[in-house]
Amino acid sequence: MSTPTIQPPPGRFIDRRSRSAHAHAGRERRQFKNSHEDLTPAAAELAEAIDTYKLRHRRRFITYEEMLGVVESLGYHK
Repeated sequence: MSTPTIQPPPGRFIDRRSRSAHAHAGRERRQFKNSHEDLTPAAAELAEAIDTYKLRHRRRFITYEEMLGVVESLGYHK
């Protein structure tokens, strides 16, 4: 059985950002994909580090500077 869609009255705004409005409150959406299982070990390590960074800093998407910081925190350098 599917959940019915609630339509707001004309001219009304529904704030969907509240926690109660989220069906998957404990699930974090990822920037790239939802699974790391088909990645190489090094790519999976990077993906996990980026996900950890995003959860810690409450970010859904990160900038290139932030990604560089994550890569450097794993020990990579130019």
